Amino acid sequence: MPQPLPSSAPKACIIGFPARHSRSPLIHRFWLRQHAIAGDYGFAEVSPDDFPGFIRDLASNGYVGGNVTVPHKETAFGLVHDATATARALGAVNTLWFEDGRLMGDNTDVAGFLASLDADAPGWDARTPTATVLGAGGAARAVVYGLLARGVERIHIVNRTLARAQALAEHFGQLFSGRQIAGAGWDALPGLLPASSLLVNTTSMGMHGQPTLDVDPKTLPETALVTDIVYVPLETPLLAAARQRGLRTVGGLGMLLHQAAPGFARWFGMTPVVSRALYDDVVADLLATTEGSKP
Repeated sequence: MPQPLPSSAPKACIIGFPARHSRSPLIHRFWLRQHAIAGDYGFAEVSPDDFPGFIRDLASNGYVGGNVTVPHKETAFGLVHDATATARALGAVNTLWFEDGRLMGDNTDVAGFLASLDADAPGWDARTPTATVLGAGGAARAVVYGLLARGVERIHIVNRTLARAQALAEHFGQLFSGRQIAGAGWDALPGLLPASSLLVNTTSMGMHGQPTLDVDPKTLPETALVTDIVYVPLETPLLAAARQRGLRTVGGLGMLLHQAAPGFARWFGMTPVVSRALYDDVVADLLATTEGSKP
């Protein structure tokens, strides 16, 4: 039988509405067990109305920090005392911790996305002069920022609402002068794919229970890389079509795993490794719930 944690043991949580679907507790508890650290990581389902109060009382309720997910990331940015340059550029926070009693914020989605590509498609950035990003929401902001930080020269942001794509392109155009960043409507996508070295889906389309993403990768260059931040199912229809065509692909689970590591280091005092054992553990959980099975 597990022994009760000492009252001084650090604890963190995933804060969302809903939050119970998150695999973050599975990831962090794996690392806690692996490194024999006395601590815990749990769920906190908090409504938007209750979120500011929950954050205000975070420390007094015994938390050393936590992760923030939908729909709270932008609200969290406005509640921290200070934020990293990445979080400020995105206007959103997904990781909270305390320094000298002050609440700090970061957005580790950027680091998670880049680390996932580095792990599964080494050298991708040296072969990516042009990227096409599908979507213009919070995930797209993190992906576009990461690509620009890695030196990608041309980025097309494609969204069904053209104005949102253009607004995002303008935002990053001001941060990265000299780069070619443009917003486009969905009807422009067929004309952009033949010149795209990297295609990234940041929308929820293709996710289990959501409409299929209606994008055919057949016109992409033979050397193109296709990645999808969706990880339920593990192989989305977009990735399956790209793989069948012989293109390199990167799934979304790696981003989830890698974005968790910086927070764990802040809360529990050591930087964990995204190992095959962790990957297999999360995959087994996904498949056990049948959500991670192929369509």
